[in-house]
Amino acid sequence: MIIRKAFLMHVNSDMQDEYQRRHNPIWEELERVLRHHGVRTYSIFLHPDSNQLFAYVEFESEVQWERIAETESCKKWWKYMKDVMPTNADDSPVSSELREVFNLGT
Repeated sequence: MIIRKAFLMHVNSDMQDEYQRRHNPIWEELERVLRHHGVRTYSIFLHPDSNQLFAYVEFESEVQWERIAETESCKKWWKYMKDVMPTNADDSPVSSELREVFNLGT
Protein backbone atom coordinates (compact mmCIF):
# COMPACT_ATOMS: atom_id res chain seq x y z
CA MET A 1 0.00 0.00 0.00
CA ILE A 2 1.25 3.46 -0.89
CA ILE A 3 0.70 6.28 1.60
CA ARG A 4 0.26 9.81 0.27
CA LYS A 5 0.94 12.96 2.28
CA ALA A 6 0.77 16.62 1.43
CA PHE A 7 1.88 19.50 3.59
CA LEU A 8 2.54 23.22 3.51
CA MET A 9 5.71 25.04 4.46
CA HIS A 10 7.05 28.52 3.76
CA VAL A 11 10.26 29.96 2.40
CA ASN A 12 11.59 33.35 3.48
CA SER A 13 10.59 35.91 0.86
CA ASP A 14 14.13 36.87 -0.09
CA MET A 15 15.29 33.23 -0.24
CA GLN A 16 13.11 31.67 -2.95
CA ASP A 17 15.96 31.33 -5.44
CA GLU A 18 18.32 30.02 -2.78
CA TYR A 19 15.75 27.46 -1.63
CA GLN A 20 15.44 26.15 -5.18
CA ARG A 21 19.21 26.18 -5.73
CA ARG A 22 19.78 24.04 -2.63
CA HIS A 23 17.37 21.41 -3.94
CA ASN A 24 18.91 21.18 -7.40
CA PRO A 25 20.36 18.72 -7.03
CA ILE A 26 19.41 17.43 -3.61
CA TRP A 27 22.26 15.81 -1.70
CA GLU A 28 22.83 12.24 -2.90
CA GLU A 29 23.18 11.15 0.72
CA LEU A 30 19.71 12.52 1.55
CA GLU A 31 18.18 10.98 -1.56
CA ARG A 32 19.58 7.59 -0.50
CA VAL A 33 18.03 8.02 2.97
CA LEU A 34 14.64 8.89 1.48
CA ARG A 35 14.70 5.93 -0.92
CA HIS A 36 15.96 3.56 1.79
CA HIS A 37 13.00 4.59 3.96
CA GLY A 38 10.46 3.80 1.23
CA VAL A 39 9.91 7.20 -0.36
CA ARG A 40 8.79 6.68 -3.94
CA THR A 41 8.11 10.23 -5.02
CA TYR A 42 8.59 13.61 -3.39
CA SER A 43 7.75 16.95 -4.98
CA ILE A 44 7.77 20.49 -3.63
CA PHE A 45 6.03 23.37 -5.40
CA LEU A 46 6.46 27.10 -4.74
CA HIS A 47 3.72 29.71 -4.84
CA PRO A 48 5.96 32.74 -5.45
CA ASP A 49 3.45 35.40 -4.41
CA SER A 50 2.81 33.92 -0.96
CA ASN A 51 6.20 32.18 -0.36
CA GLN A 52 4.19 29.07 0.35
CA LEU A 53 5.61 25.64 -0.39
CA PHE A 54 3.34 22.71 -1.18
CA ALA A 55 4.96 19.31 -0.68
CA TYR A 56 3.63 15.97 -1.87
CA VAL A 57 5.20 12.64 -0.97
CA GLU A 58 4.38 8.97 -1.52
CA PHE A 59 5.93 6.29 0.68
CA GLU A 60 5.45 2.75 1.87
CA SER A 61 5.35 2.94 5.67
CA GLU A 62 4.41 5.59 8.22
CA VAL A 63 7.01 4.16 10.60
CA GLN A 64 9.77 4.40 7.98
CA TRP A 65 8.67 7.94 7.07
CA GLU A 66 8.92 9.05 10.69
CA ARG A 67 12.37 7.46 11.07
CA ILE A 68 13.79 9.70 8.37
CA ALA A 69 13.76 12.57 10.89
CA GLU A 70 16.06 10.53 13.16
CA THR A 71 18.82 10.16 10.56
CA GLU A 72 21.98 12.26 10.63
CA SER A 73 21.47 13.17 6.97
CA CYS A 74 18.04 14.62 7.65
CA LYS A 75 19.21 16.54 10.71
CA LYS A 76 22.14 17.92 8.73
CA TRP A 77 19.77 18.96 5.92
CA TRP A 78 17.48 20.75 8.35
CA LYS A 79 20.41 22.75 9.74
CA TYR A 80 21.47 23.59 6.20
CA MET A 81 17.98 24.87 5.33
CA LYS A 82 17.07 26.73 8.53
CA ASP A 83 18.29 30.09 7.25
CA VAL A 84 15.97 30.01 4.23
CA MET A 85 12.69 29.00 5.89
CA PRO A 86 10.81 29.09 9.20
CA THR A 87 11.90 26.21 11.45
CA ASN A 88 11.05 24.58 14.75
CA ALA A 89 13.39 24.37 17.75
CA ASP A 90 14.87 21.10 16.39
CA ASP A 91 15.59 22.85 13.02
CA SER A 92 12.82 20.90 11.24
CA PRO A 93 10.73 23.04 8.89
CA VAL A 94 7.51 24.46 10.25
CA SER A 95 4.84 22.55 8.34
CA SER A 96 1.12 21.87 8.32
CA GLU A 97 -0.13 18.53 7.09
CA LEU A 98 -3.05 18.64 4.67
CA ARG A 99 -5.97 16.23 4.78
CA GLU A 100 -6.75 14.52 1.50
CA VAL A 101 -10.33 15.18 0.39
CA PHE A 102 -10.24 13.82 -3.16
CA ASN A 103 -8.11 11.46 -5.21
CA LEU A 104 -8.73 10.25 -8.74
CA GLY A 105 -6.63 7.12 -8.27
CA THR A 106 -5.87 4.50 -10.86
